[in-house]
Amino acid sequence: MATGRAAKSEKTIVVSGIPDGIVKDDVMADILMIHFQKAKNRGGDVRDVVYPTAIKGVAYIIFEDQEVTKNALQKDEHRLEDKRLGRYYPLKISLYSEHVFTCVSSVLDLSIFEDKYILEDLVQELQKTIPALSFSPLQSNGQISVQGSFPAIKSLKDNLLLKANSLSRKGKRGERKPDQRPNSRTEKRGLFVEPNNTFVHNVNREEQVVVLDTDIYCYMKHFLYKESLAKYNVVSRGVTDGEITTIYLENARANSDSRELERAKEGIEDLSAKLHCRLRKERFSLDGNTRSERLKYKQAFESIKSRFPKVLVIPYDTHIDVIGSSSETYEFTQEVNRTVKSHIQKRFRR
Repeated sequence: MATGRAAKSEKTIVVSGIPDGIVKDDVMADILMIHFQKAKNRGGDVRDVVYPTAIKGVAYIIFEDQEVTKNALQKDEHRLEDKRLGRYYPLKISLYSEHVFTCVSSVLDLSIFEDKYILEDLVQELQKTIPALSFSPLQSNGQISVQGSFPAIKSLKDNLLLKANSLSRKGKRGERKPDQRPNSRTEKRGLFVEPNNTFVHNVNREEQVVVLDTDIYCYMKHFLYKESLAKYNVVSRGVTDGEITTIYLENARANSDSRELERAKEGIEDLSAKLHCRLRKERFSLDGNTRSERLKYKQAFESIKSRFPKVLVIPYDTHIDVIGSSSETYEFTQEVNRTVKSHIQKRFRR
């Protein structure tokens, strides 16, 4: 079974940058199939197109032949073109992975830079610096959505944090140009839009910043976070923006060794990298289920999770996420499905 899943993964690509809402989902799936079947796109026979998915603007293309998968990945640029779309859309593709991460998205608020940069030029610079990311059109309020792999999103945020810190230091030294006014928005909100949980970045206090995938952060916090920080004399706070969580580390005491901060950051990043390779996420969608069916799923999760102490269950209104090692997550989800199926069969027998 594991061999079969691995073979399927080697024939599957993740496609991001798909325009949302322009045509119906079944039409878009057809357009994608046509694109990846064409020889000019280095495509071939397509077994299946999975669209829409849980991630907006992302599809999975499963080819019949692994060689076709390799050829499609080697093409420099994929342009999705069809008369039904009105114009072409650049696509980003990567090989499918069964890890937690395939593609993540976030919303940036670039308006804090508008006193220093022309925002359109800043976006072009970011696109050139990190070509693995897909950017939506820049909105008039300075917000822009970004989609790509977690490492690419992390690189983007690190890049912007450096720019923001540089601007803050220049402001403190009075190096701002005469026609530039102090940007109060920098003090009011962070780089990433965070409704109801705005973080005020204190540039006067020494700290280290770590950017994590939110799923990894939740797993780490639940099972390993306190243990991983106990060896360092630091305190931390996290700011979550959808699929991205930023951790701010500070020394617990004013006279603490600044090297502790660096060691804490390195420790968390090392742990995150290990979890990145080991963990997998499964999602149970509750949309379309009756109230009774939702209750059955929740009861099944509650009754089963005690037998899987290293699996994290995160309930939401519309779905339930399960995060753990590949083998434990698979066994857990199979057990949930069997339990729910058994409950339903017993109900019909009555």
